[in-house]
Amino acid sequence: MELSYIRNLLGGLALFLYGMHMMSEGLEQAAGNRLQSVLEKLTRNPFTAILAGAVITAVIQSSSAATVMIIGFVSAGLMPLKKAVWFIMGANVGTTITGQLIALDIDLIAPLFAFFGTIMATFLKKRKLHYIGIVITGLGILFIGMNMMKDAMKPLQDSAAFIRMMTAFSNPLYGIFAGALFTAVIQSSSASIGILQTLASQGLISLSSSAFVLFGQNIGTCITACIASLNGNRNAKRAAAIHLLFNIIGTAVFILICLYTPFIDLIASWSPNDPMLQIANLHTCFNILTLIMLIPFGGLLADIAVWLIPFKDKEAERTSTLIEEIPIGTSALAVNQMKIYLQEMFHLAEESFLSISDSFSNDTKCEDELIHTNEDRVNRLHFQISEFMKKLSHLDLQEGDQQQCNIIFRLAIDIERISDHILNLLEYGSMMNQHEIIFTKPIQEELDKMTENIQRCFHFLKEANSYQSDASLSFIGNLEQQMDDMCHTYRENQIQRLTSDTSDSKTTVIYSDLLTNMERISDHMKNLAEALYMTNIDLKA
Repeated sequence: MELSYIRNLLGGLALFLYGMHMMSEGLEQAAGNRLQSVLEKLTRNPFTAILAGAVITAVIQSSSAATVMIIGFVSAGLMPLKKAVWFIMGANVGTTITGQLIALDIDLIAPLFAFFGTIMATFLKKRKLHYIGIVITGLGILFIGMNMMKDAMKPLQDSAAFIRMMTAFSNPLYGIFAGALFTAVIQSSSASIGILQTLASQGLISLSSSAFVLFGQNIGTCITACIASLNGNRNAKRAAAIHLLFNIIGTAVFILICLYTPFIDLIASWSPNDPMLQIANLHTCFNILTLIMLIPFGGLLADIAVWLIPFKDKEAERTSTLIEEIPIGTSALAVNQMKIYLQEMFHLAEESFLSISDSFSNDTKCEDELIHTNEDRVNRLHFQISEFMKKLSHLDLQEGDQQQCNIIFRLAIDIERISDHILNLLEYGSMMNQHEIIFTKPIQEELDKMTENIQRCFHFLKEANSYQSDASLSFIGNLEQQMDDMCHTYRENQIQRLTSDTSDSKTTVIYSDLLTNMERISDHMKNLAEALYMTNIDLKA
């Protein structure tokens, strides 16, 4: 094979991969927040989770990206492992859309797609049309790259050595190994399947041999998720293991089907003169039939993953490192994940405040470990949101997504500060125990009113149906003003108690610091309300 053919083959592969990247970016940006609404249906039931996995993967054109995203949720403890199973199953079906697109016979008009898509992307000012133009351009470039690879492979038809190598793939083990290795190296099952379709279109590999290579490619695509899970906790690794188990089990079953039934002949009969479509149909059938076969055993797959990767330390499991990568073409999904992190931060802060306020009101033992654990978790989630912001800053976000990112960042700062003040309250509570300080009834009544006011803020911000109303903003504003007034009045009361010898200096200092921290919590609550007023983000987990 001449050097020029190798050059054209590599150039065609580069165009193919770049075209797919453009389609992924353009589709995700054009779809915008609709991706988020699909994602929010994940937890309803297994069938909506499967549908969401398939739809999202079809949109972003990458099962690896979709699976890495879900591993991030599982690692963060934001999605149970047994619900992630269904999404991963759906993602395997959604990724087959790429092969079906490649099988379309649009070779002659591919340059026109690239041309008109470029015109749209360059000259149309409307953002959605601009990104649709990028999608069309990417589709055209993808097929131009495919044509270059076809032309570069034509000389291989006369290469006896290459034909012998392709024939060897009729051995299931050779075919599976070759497909898995190549896909693992380029980390794109869509690209490797596209190359397989090109080989078949040139008559260089039969459908029966392609089947085993295709099964290996499905296993090889799991490498991206496995790499992503290395930075996650054991649940993240289990999610990656489920992805791998799905494809390994499917491969084992389909090897038997292909060897002992006329299944391959049936697939070929659907499109006898179109090898590319035959491979696309085989890929689709493999994933759909594997899905149908494994649906009843989704819970068992999760149990097997837990058995393979057992717990070691439950506390370490909860506070493990979060996934920090944003797969290409998933910025809208990343924004949605930031929202989920934000909701968990707010829930943790509320849980901590309820614990500390209950200890003040009922003289019960405060759950020190819970508050410290929640504070650590809040800090980690805040750091994670900051990392997302850093990575998203390099992407071309829609205006609405950019605004939401900025507001989420502001909200995270305020929630993190609320958590810090709650930790301060815990420290003052410890000082009270250390010095055996017991508040008098008047002080306790004042403290109860303060904590009740803040609890109302937590409850309102969590339960409000709409923050984009003057009434909502006014409600929190009134509560904050009440807090300011109470703090001023209660400090005056404490000065009188001190001068009249009904309170000692230690009690006065600690109580004053408690008032200061509660007042600041209220200030941050008002900041949250003002930020939420400008968007449709909610804090209800």
